[in-house]
Amino acid sequence: MTKIEQAWHSNASWLWFLWPLSILFALISACRRALYRSGLLNSSKPKAFVLVVGNISVGGNGKTPLVIALVEFFLSRNVKVGVLSRGYGGAQSAFPHQVTDADSAKLVGDEPKLIAARTGVPVVIDPVRKRGADYLAGKLQCQVIICDDGLQHYALSRDMEIVVMDERRYGNGRLLPMGPLREGVWRLNTVHSIVHNVSGSTQPALPGVVVPQYAMQLISSELVNVRNPAVKLSVAEFLDRYSECSAIAGIGNPERFFHHLNALGLTVEHPTAFADHHSFTAQDLPGSAVIMTEKDAVKIQLFAHQDCWYLPVTAQLNPSFYRQVFTAYEHYNNQQEGQPHGV
Repeated sequence: MTKIEQAWHSNASWLWFLWPLSILFALISACRRALYRSGLLNSSKPKAFVLVVGNISVGGNGKTPLVIALVEFFLSRNVKVGVLSRGYGGAQSAFPHQVTDADSAKLVGDEPKLIAARTGVPVVIDPVRKRGADYLAGKLQCQVIICDDGLQHYALSRDMEIVVMDERRYGNGRLLPMGPLREGVWRLNTVHSIVHNVSGSTQPALPGVVVPQYAMQLISSELVNVRNPAVKLSVAEFLDRYSECSAIAGIGNPERFFHHLNALGLTVEHPTAFADHHSFTAQDLPGSAVIMTEKDAVKIQLFAHQDCWYLPVTAQLNPSFYRQVFTAYEHYNNQQEGQPHGV
């Protein structure tokens, strides 16, 4: 956790010195949104169903597992789907760029590399999201484009917005830089649904929010060897092989990952948190058994030793969530075909 994140978490008194900057940020954000809504700034979309998965705060909330789950859902319905990402942290300079097997996470970013490897669907990175979306819909003929992040990227129109939140919710409730919010809490009532990344079976509910809310649990059943992904161990098999292990995480909320390991019965002796999108080197790895996230594994695979393991997760959601998503998709198709509203 960075110093500013610690300050947000503890609501440090010195944050009030940043209040003028937060007011300025709020004014700029409001003006920008108003300009797009009024048409003074151009907003366009490709000929495809555009679904944005994002959040109103900075940091990792669990968007990537949800994006993968949505991709798999549309594939199960025989819908051609692609994913659009900014490619944050990658070194790629020519856009739009479709992620390939030969691309490294250092080139295209860890999340696009992970999504492409897990799903096999086209994943395009482009900081100009409209251009990347046009490439997916035109060149690659995708019927559905899932945007990994980009809730505040209003230059790209969208048909559905889903916000992902974790247990931190909206932190101290302040806008950047006084708090973690990119937009005010009011934004939650303008999206189509909210997905809560929860660790238990509790059904979350935000007061004053009228849009549908769903719980998402991240399920794990086995550990996968980073050097040789064909080698997999159940938790019991891992515990039989290793009497102790370490853990590393370079994600937005590493503590959640460490708690998840403990909940599975994996006692971690030396958990080490790195900054989100950390560029790992061999020196970052303990010499003994170490567990990491799948997102970190795609960056470490080339220099991983034989005792490096990652824990893949699968997003589990209520079927009513997918019904809402597919209803929105069918509604879009009906509009394109000139049929009456509704399905």
